[in-house]
Amino acid sequence: MKKFTLAAIVAVAAASLYSCGNSTPKADLKSDVDTLSYTIGMAQSQGLKEYLVGRMGVDTAYIDDFIKGMNEGANAGDDKKKAAYYAGIQIGQQISNQMVKGINHELFGDDSTQTISLKNFMAGFISGTTGKGGLMTQDSAQQVAQQLMRDIKTRSMEKTYGPNKKAGEQFLAKNAKAEGVKTLPVEVKRPDGSTVKSFIQYKVIKEGTGAIPADTSLVRVNYEGRTIDGNVFDSSYKRGKPADFRANQVIAGWTNALVHMPTGSEWEVYIPQELAYGEREQGAIKPFSTLIFKIELLEVNPKKK
Repeated sequence: MKKFTLAAIVAVAAASLYSCGNSTPKADLKSDVDTLSYTIGMAQSQGLKEYLVGRMGVDTAYIDDFIKGMNEGANAGDDKKKAAYYAGIQIGQQISNQMVKGINHELFGDDSTQTISLKNFMAGFISGTTGKGGLMTQDSAQQVAQQLMRDIKTRSMEKTYGPNKKAGEQFLAKNAKAEGVKTLPVEVKRPDGSTVKSFIQYKVIKEGTGAIPADTSLVRVNYEGRTIDGNVFDSSYKRGKPADFRANQVIAGWTNALVHMPTGSEWEVYIPQELAYGEREQGAIKPFSTLIFKIELLEVNPKKK
């Protein structure tokens, strides 16, 4: 049977709902259309309670209030004023139950003691919606928001994972003095267009003599990645198959190593956290982790097998 939309259900049942105010209408099945209307309504309600609780945050102790609001909404008809008001209620609940909670989780993780300012969020949201009284354009707001999201998230993550950052810095400082380890200064472009000076360290295990890839080159490599405590988190050797990818489609530390490696080389590369995953958690890799990779550059622009 064709599944009817909510709009269709409302059209069939509107007259009955209107006469019953806020209470549950009493079924009166005098004809096939009456029975069809009732059965469609019953069938379409399947899973609604779970949706209200799980997705909309409705407390079932207040189900009568939900029924009241639903009846009022169904009976609004073409009243544009009421339609606008109910749309505002719906968007407002999405802001409370989804947007703000999602932003808080992105910024502060599981720390429920921290939250963005709902007052200022609504001030910006309403100015953007009405086009009046804005302190900046929507485009500039988007840019500022992205930068501040990164900055605030980084500060928040540092409270929890700061020891990882310190351990990596101490490791690299000591490793710089190890026999055979070389330091390669690099500049990294940030999303806002500015550049950050950093470095990678590497030790040549085997010196190749082939072509050196550009950052846009397709490369074929074997590799193993581990954290500074020796935990191996990824290995093409274990999979028994080398990996193919563009040199600029990996973390910045990898790219900066590859564009200095002659084909046939095998290096051990030490990558500071800001050239790896930074404040992001990537599987077994915790935020602010310094990483070590054994990289074997097999081919540049390999032919497909």
